Amino acid sequence: MGYYAEHYPEESGKIIEELNLALHSIDPGSIERLADEIWKADQVFFVGVGRVLLALQCVAKRLAHLGVKAHYVGEITEPAFTEQDLLIVGSGSGNSIFPFAIAKKAKAIGAKVIHIGSNPESGMKELADFMVRIPVRTKLYLEDEIDSVQPMTSLFEQSVLLLGDTVAKMIVEKHGLDMKELWKYHANLE
Repeated sequence: MGYYAEHYPEESGKIIEELNLALHSIDPGSIERLADEIWKADQVFFVGVGRVLLALQCVAKRLAHLGVKAHYVGEITEPAFTEQDLLIVGSGSGNSIFPFAIAKKAKAIGAKVIHIGSNPESGMKELADFMVRIPVRTKLYLEDEIDSVQPMTSLFEQSVLLLGDTVAKMIVEKHGLDMKELWKYHANLE
């Protein structure tokens, strides 16, 4: 048996344990607020960079499957942002330049801003209406962060994706959405 075949079961188990700890470390009250704000917003916009943006794009797509008007900042067909909309900023450190600048613009327009991140003392603290804290390892190596065996901030990006899928599932259940009917929102030119 080769190295990868031999080590895969143990390593994947470590990652699942980390994800379980990370997701269970999020304040349930912040999840309640997040889901409520998503549901009542006219449109939901996401902003992030790198792998965080990729995770947020997956969350936006899943919410679109629920009938939510979901977009990410910079998409080619991005509509205008208004005070009835919601901006969700994904940034573990809370200090990424582009998401921070977009959050400032959204606040100037008068909309709500939610920060999904790990660092509660970042500059986003002054801009966001509230934070959904995923207290996992960031590039800052804060004392109270959950450590990870994974490279860089993989645990944060994975947690963002699973948080989004969990919130989507709960929205379906709370609002009694018919799972079969949701297929009308799924792409069909495939």
